[in-house]
Amino acid sequence: MDQLPAALERAGNEESWAVADAISRVLKNSEKLHSWRRHLLSACMKGLVAMYSSSKGESKQEVERSMLLRLEELLCVVEEVDPDDWCSFVKTGLKYRYRDETFLKVLNVAIQLLYKKESSLSQ
Repeated sequence: MDQLPAALERAGNEESWAVADAISRVLKNSEKLHSWRRHLLSACMKGLVAMYSSSKGESKQEVERSMLLRLEELLCVVEEVDPDDWCSFVKTGLKYRYRDETFLKVLNVAIQLLYKKESSLSQ
């Protein structure tokens, strides 16, 4: 469980997300769930950055789309991100996927969530 987030960060490691989902279900009523989701959120952002950087123009659209939807879901639950992960995700995403509708939609949702008045990022 401790080593899984690092494995999830690598581009093209979709199978490991099934294991992460199973762990999330096991932790459903545990105090560790929020911490686990924060690790998954960070791994998801880093995985997308790696994917964008490695496939620059040619995208694996279905894989990226599922990762972006997972990112949106995690953001809605966790509502906080590591500023370095966020900066890297936005910078790389805008550089390589500025025309991708799903990326832009998730980015908009993330901005709405993370930059509301109560958020630490809004400062």
